[in-house]
Amino acid sequence: MNRAIDCLVNVDLGDRKQPEWMIRVKDDYFKGGESFLSSPELPQLLDDMDAHGVERAILLSNIRVAADRGERYAAERPDRFALGIGGLNLLRPVKALRELEAFVKDNPVAYVSVGPSFWGDGMYPPNDAVYHPLYAKCCELDLPVCMNTGIPGPPLPADVQNPIHLDRVCIRFPELKLCMIHGADPWWDTAIRLMLKYRNLRLMTSAWSPKRLPESLLHFMRTRGQGRIIFASDSPALSMERTLGEAAKLDLSDEVRDQWLYQNGKSFFLDRLDA
Repeated sequence: MNRAIDCLVNVDLGDRKQPEWMIRVKDDYFKGGESFLSSPELPQLLDDMDAHGVERAILLSNIRVAADRGERYAAERPDRFALGIGGLNLLRPVKALRELEAFVKDNPVAYVSVGPSFWGDGMYPPNDAVYHPLYAKCCELDLPVCMNTGIPGPPLPADVQNPIHLDRVCIRFPELKLCMIHGADPWWDTAIRLMLKYRNLRLMTSAWSPKRLPESLLHFMRTRGQGRIIFASDSPALSMERTLGEAAKLDLSDEVRDQWLYQNGKSFFLDRLDA
């Protein structure tokens, strides 16, 4: 069994009413069953991790929801969990960043997560000035930013998630640790070219079946990108069992596979918390 760190896990999808587009992506895109929108209890989640070699996981948490499931689990088992924080109101940056700084002080936050297609009516690509206060604060806190890239599964505006919008971000904020999440389809080659250009840029394979990853990305993982690609399942959308089972079958050396499944996520997201 390969060891792994799952860098993006949802634990609260069943705790709130989901928008219509989430139901559509479950049925039309992922062909998911009822478990797709479930909220695992802590023992169930730990059993799932242990069964598949997942030593640690980063749980998504909403900063606007007090003591949500992710926050509670991380507080109870800090040895197993860290948090990926979303829900910041970037149109009111002073208040939002005060809240973020206070939350980071009291919780094991691995990264901040933003999906450009999923807020502001899809009007703000990552190079828009609305993000600049967040980028500056995250540089100050040495906190990575995870940004959705690629055409999203839900029927939402897609052009704002073209990874080319990160080009100027990386130029203006060279200190920023930035990770593209949920792949980069259909702009994989653009994402790869940007990672060759910028040393602080990474890509997470969350929400992607490993057997569906393009050969161009696998080649990058085997060669110049051995330290750049980070594993995540996006469970329960894609299960740990499925994603890690498929990952074990890919034509990768044991060293490259371990970097993807474990080392890259640890060094980019967790070493700061463990120091």
